[in-house]
Amino acid sequence: MSEGMITIRKGREKPIRNQHPWIFSGSIAKAENADDGDIVTVVNHRGDFLARGYWNHKSQIQVRILTWQDEPIDEAWWRKMLKRAIYNRGKTYFMENDDTEPHAYRVVNAENDFLPGLIVDRYGDWLVLQALTLHIDKQKHFIANLLADMLKIKGVYERSDVDVRGKEGLKSEAGLLWGEEPPEHIAIYEAPFRYYVDVRNGHKTGFYLDQSTNRSIVYDVMNHYEPEGLREDKATCRLLNLFSYTGAFIPPVAEWRGIVSKNVDTSADALALAQKNYELNGLHEKKYDNQAEFIQVDVFDYLRECVEKGEQYDIVILDPPKFAHNKRQVDKAARGYKDINLNAFKVVKSGGYLMTFSCSGAISRDLFQKIVFGALADSGRQAQIIKHLSASDDHPIALTFPEGEYLKGLLLRVY
Repeated sequence: MSEGMITIRKGREKPIRNQHPWIFSGSIAKAENADDGDIVTVVNHRGDFLARGYWNHKSQIQVRILTWQDEPIDEAWWRKMLKRAIYNRGKTYFMENDDTEPHAYRVVNAENDFLPGLIVDRYGDWLVLQALTLHIDKQKHFIANLLADMLKIKGVYERSDVDVRGKEGLKSEAGLLWGEEPPEHIAIYEAPFRYYVDVRNGHKTGFYLDQSTNRSIVYDVMNHYEPEGLREDKATCRLLNLFSYTGAFIPPVAEWRGIVSKNVDTSADALALAQKNYELNGLHEKKYDNQAEFIQVDVFDYLRECVEKGEQYDIVILDPPKFAHNKRQVDKAARGYKDINLNAFKVVKSGGYLMTFSCSGAISRDLFQKIVFGALADSGRQAQIIKHLSASDDHPIALTFPEGEYLKGLLLRVY
């Protein structure tokens, strides 16, 4: 069977030549011999080669580009691209010769690794794969076998239970693709802490790997933080961890002695695992003199109650779920971000810190900072930007794909 051919409208080829990986329906003049999920060749109105990718007429993004070179998309191509993604993580993440600790990192970051629709995360001896598009779904067993051949692992587990698959005409799927089933909880190491990960039922692929660097930043902040009373050895540091999920931000803060943390989420299962992670790192032992609460409640409501009660915290971490799934939801999302940041500013102790995030790809970094500025102005507080925050280095962003920068944040000192 001949490969399908996609012809681009005259004057609409510039984004393709600039190596943006998406081709929307409005740019396409005609599709010939193109079957959904299959490889197609993209040409301009004169028939000149532009790119090669895969097709799905059900999606608004009808072609996702795999290569801008006139080369076959075969097993050798897949091996080359997967090997490059693995190698580019470097020694920081790719530790095949280090069997002492079960590291966790992102192996493939979809369009940003020039493999659109494919997410692969590693948790110790297991990989978790997300097939976000029809073509990747058709290739997932093939990809799993290639990865198993290239990495020392015990299994590849699928977590393609994400809403975006509906836009491709796909249903949610989860289950074993290769090798052994993962245990209920996989123990991973993120120096100097350890965490349990539920790859079968947790959010995303089980853990927020993209926050790895930001957890390290919190750890450094706490090592230099001197709240009032420290010199008299009477200080108690108070952490408010909002949308805490499985509590990965707790150990970097609670390593500092005398921590009282409140960890707030709507998921009872996530909070139960957060408590296990707290105990896994020995933070419940008396020598630390730490205390932790795990509170299942609506986060917006709880934060408003904190404001009404006049509660104050040394550090507030605000890592909400995605508020805007597309551009149509940006205005509503902006109101939500402003509301929750406004109340967060009100409960930060003078001289304390607010670490605030947005993981909405439709909210740009510039817009997010303007929203947080608006919340600050309404709160009557003052703040300094200590750091601009992003996803960890194992989540690279293709320079030609600005949409790939979904996670953005600010570390603020508040007065």
